[in-house]
Amino acid sequence: MGGRRLRAMAAFGAMALLLAACNGDGGDANGEDLGEGAASTDGADDDAGDGDDDADVADGEPVRVGVVTSTSGLLGAYGEAYLDGLEAGLDYATDGSRAVDGRPIELEVVDDGGEPDQAISAAVDLVGQGVTILAGSASSGVAVQMASFAEENQVLFISGPAATDAVTGVNDYTFRSGRQSYQDVAAAASLVDDIDGSTVVAFVQDSEFGEANVLALESVLGEQGAEIAPVEVPLSANEFTPFVQQVADADPDLVFVAWAGDTTPAMWESMEQQGVLSDYPVTTGLGDVATWPLYGPAGPEIQFLSHYYSTAPDNEVNDFMLEQVETPDLFTPDGFVAAQMIVEAVSQAEPENVDAMVDALRGWEFDGPKGRTTIRGADHALLQPMYTASMENMDSDPANIEVETLEELAPDATAPPEAG
Repeated sequence: MGGRRLRAMAAFGAMALLLAACNGDGGDANGEDLGEGAASTDGADDDAGDGDDDADVADGEPVRVGVVTSTSGLLGAYGEAYLDGLEAGLDYATDGSRAVDGRPIELEVVDDGGEPDQAISAAVDLVGQGVTILAGSASSGVAVQMASFAEENQVLFISGPAATDAVTGVNDYTFRSGRQSYQDVAAAASLVDDIDGSTVVAFVQDSEFGEANVLALESVLGEQGAEIAPVEVPLSANEFTPFVQQVADADPDLVFVAWAGDTTPAMWESMEQQGVLSDYPVTTGLGDVATWPLYGPAGPEIQFLSHYYSTAPDNEVNDFMLEQVETPDLFTPDGFVAAQMIVEAVSQAEPENVDAMVDALRGWEFDGPKGRTTIRGADHALLQPMYTASMENMDSDPANIEVETLEELAPDATAPPEAG
């Protein structure tokens, strides 16, 4: 895989990323109106750069793409996984030439440290240099600010792993290359036979992180008729028996766990010891590979919600990505899809014509690493497959843990209500 083009690295503070089903600010769509946009294409568009032709004549004016994401701090691993996918996707979409119509695509990567102010400062500098395409954002807080910046400056912004629903439908200039929180939470509905009238316990920490999860459940499953019963645990708690007992007292149809931090193994141990894992369906978001050992013996008892893990999709695009990326992870496909979108935009319109690039992406259907993917025309929601999974062969080494797909959910099964 080719090296990254230009990277300016700066270490700044980081903020926690709400993983899996963590944000719930807004919503998006029911996927019928795919909008007016570019014609449907599979994989690398023929117009998105023919490797044999462009490789010989890639001497035109470069198309500079500003990639503003985290490469250091708490979110650094997420940003690196995204960048790995971005590089592989650029090779895939251009047949290895990294050029479109003779114009080489150059990635200018800036570390935002997960800080909105740092991200905006980088964006101002890039746009001041004439850059019209921005991509990245592992942090939801960064993504929201970058979306506003894109509208104010009329540049194309393709948000990355950030899960906040607020990015979908926020303006004409903002797209996303990953999933959103609604899709995470909507996947949980597949684990309950009848959501209407069911009881869903939200076992969360008493924090903004926990509150965001409760709100997401209320806005998604609550709207489908479920009663959401929060069990909020103080961040200082080290003994979880009384809180786990509240779960059993609620006699739930589903237990939805949102947890972060050093107490994670102890919390799951308490769940297992008190029989919650054996007596009730329990689900949580499957995080990046490094977190898999934290579930310990509880792992095989949990039904996971997943955006992506490397063995979930079975298609040629994912196979290509796996060949290019040594250690694909949760957010690798977000970068890959971003590259596909960038190449499609500049193959259908001059990068200097931002409105034309927006029109080219709106309603585009293509094959990504997760399978058939659609950018809904009405609000730019990215409709894509989602997964539920189980975990086996628990080990302290993530490489030895096996994740098996329980169900692949079709894009329309988790499509958010249309924003706007």
